[in-house]
Amino acid sequence: MEIFNCSSQMSFSKSYSGRNRIARSFSRTASFPVRVNFANIKGSAAAFLKKLRMETTSVCAAALRSAGSAVVRYAPSYWWIPLCAAATAALPVCISSYLEKKAETALPVEFLAPDMERIDRMMSEFADSSYFDNEGNIFDADGISSVQTAAVRDHVTYQTYTVKSGESVSSISRKFGLSNISTLIAVNGITNVRSLRAGQKLKVPSSDGLIHTVQKGETLAGLSVKYSVTVEDILDVNELESEVLSVGESLFIPGAKLDSVTLQRAMGELFTKPIRASWRLTSRFGLRPDPFTGVKSRHSGIDMACPTGTAIYSALSGKVSFTGYSSIYGNYVIISHYDGYQTLYGHMSKISCKKGQSVTQDTKIGLVGNTGYSTGPHLHFSVYKNGKLIDPLTLIK
Repeated sequence: MEIFNCSSQMSFSKSYSGRNRIARSFSRTASFPVRVNFANIKGSAAAFLKKLRMETTSVCAAALRSAGSAVVRYAPSYWWIPLCAAATAALPVCISSYLEKKAETALPVEFLAPDMERIDRMMSEFADSSYFDNEGNIFDADGISSVQTAAVRDHVTYQTYTVKSGESVSSISRKFGLSNISTLIAVNGITNVRSLRAGQKLKVPSSDGLIHTVQKGETLAGLSVKYSVTVEDILDVNELESEVLSVGESLFIPGAKLDSVTLQRAMGELFTKPIRASWRLTSRFGLRPDPFTGVKSRHSGIDMACPTGTAIYSALSGKVSFTGYSSIYGNYVIISHYDGYQTLYGHMSKISCKKGQSVTQDTKIGLVGNTGYSTGPHLHFSVYKNGKLIDPLTLIK
C-alpha cells in the first residue's frame, strides 16, 4: 500500500531550501499531512470490509446448514427437549395463577393479620370478663365496679357458704355483693386461693372488711387511725357498748383491706423469674429500635439472654392455654393464671408442656432457643393483665 507521495515531498523541500534552520525544521514537521494518500486508504478499507462480509456470510451459512442437519438427524431421539423447555417456561405462570386463586378463596384474616395482632386477640379471649385491681377491688370488663358495698354502720352478720365446682374467691364475692376479695381471704384465713376446693365451707360477712384480733395495748382510737375508719363505725358494726378492748377479742373492721403484699401472696401474684440460671436483660418493655431494621417499634415484653437449652419455668401457677409457632415468637407458650394474668414465653428451642396442662412455678415448660424473629438465644417474656400488656419488670423485680 502506497502511503507517501514522494514527488510532493521533494517539491515542498526545494521550495523551502533557502530558509533558515527553524523554517526547515517546520517544513519537515508540517509535511506529514501532505504525504498521506487518503484515496489509497479508503480503497484498501473498502476491499477489506467486502472480503470480511463475504467470509462472515460463508461461515454463518455453513453453521446454519450444520445445525439444520443436526436437528434433522437427532430430532427423533431428543424430541422431549423442547417439551421440557416449554414446561419450564410455563411453570412460574401456573404457580402464580394458583397462588392468586388460593388468596382469593382463603380467609382474609389469615393473610392480613400480623402475628402480633393475632396473639393480642388470643390474650383478650383468654382474659376474664371481670377482674380486680392491686387492692382487691372487683371491677367488670369495662373497669366499673359492678357491686355495691353494704352500709358500714349496719351490724355485721355472717353466713356459711359451700363452694361449688368452678367457683373462685372473686365469683363468690360478687355473688354476695362484696366489692373486695380481701374480705373472704381475711375472714377465712385463706393463705392461697388456689387451695379453694368444691365442698369447702366459707364464712361470708354481710359487708366488706377484715377481722382484727386485739393485741395488748391496742385501742379503738389506734385501730381507727390504722385502718382509716371512724371509731363509731367500729362500735356500730360490732355492737360494742364500750370502747374498752380485751386482748384476743375479734373485731370486724368495716371497709378495711389487706395490704398489697399480703393480698398478692394469697393470690399467688408474687411472680418468680422464668429463668433461674444466670441471664442478661437485652431489651426492655415498650418502644425500642427493631433489632433488624432499626425502626422504632413496640416491644411487648422483656428479653432475657442466656444459652440455648436453659430451662424455662412458669412465672406463676396457672393453666397452659396455647402452645405453637409463629414467625415472630418462634416456638411459644401462653399460660393463663387465676387472677386475670396471662404470660407468654417465646423463641423456645423446645416446648415441654401441653395445652390444658396445669402448671406451678416449679413446672419446666420449655428450653431457651433462637426460633422466630430473633438475633440470638434468649427468652422473650410478656405479661398481660386481662388482655392488656404490662411491663414484666414491675412484677419480677
